[in-house]
Amino acid sequence: MESRILFLGPVGAGKTTAVRTMSDIPVVDTDVLASDEVRTMKATTTVAMDLGVMELDGGDRIVLYGAPGQDRFDFMWDILLEQCDGVLLVLDHAAADPLADLRRYHDALMRNGAKRRPMVVGVTHADLAPQRPLALYDAVLQPMRARCGCVACTPTLQLMDARSRHDVRAVLVTLAALLEVSQRATTRRCNA
Repeated sequence: MESRILFLGPVGAGKTTAVRTMSDIPVVDTDVLASDEVRTMKATTTVAMDLGVMELDGGDRIVLYGAPGQDRFDFMWDILLEQCDGVLLVLDHAAADPLADLRRYHDALMRNGAKRRPMVVGVTHADLAPQRPLALYDAVLQPMRARCGCVACTPTLQLMDARSRHDVRAVLVTLAALLEVSQRATTRRCNA
């Protein structure tokens, strides 16, 4: 069996790092030197996608797609979403306004309503903003969860260090469980 997961989120949240952390093959990437305001954050940026593969027992695998975070490459989000079964929304807890990022990416996913996908929100860089409580996310996630209640519309929140295979794997296990439940409950209509 093969599952396809899209790592989506703002620039610098850790998408490429997480894909590289989990991939059992050399990651195919489209990183280029940052030429705009991104260069103040990091030297390179993804302009199309990252592609990795995580091998599982029994010959199963998860194909890992990393989307570019810059708005000017947002057309790639829809292209990659068409290929994917689930979404790992990676948010930088230390960003200026991670709640705005959460709303923006969630709204973008909901606009692409052709196929709802299970989603886990992986929160990175929590150590850089320890004074900011994680409960802030619940205020944004609760209405999203209440809107429909189906598995594909019920985002789950987990902390993760994108450099830690253990952390990213735990988030992917949660997403895999949501995918399985979603596939078994295909008869339930989405109300969103």
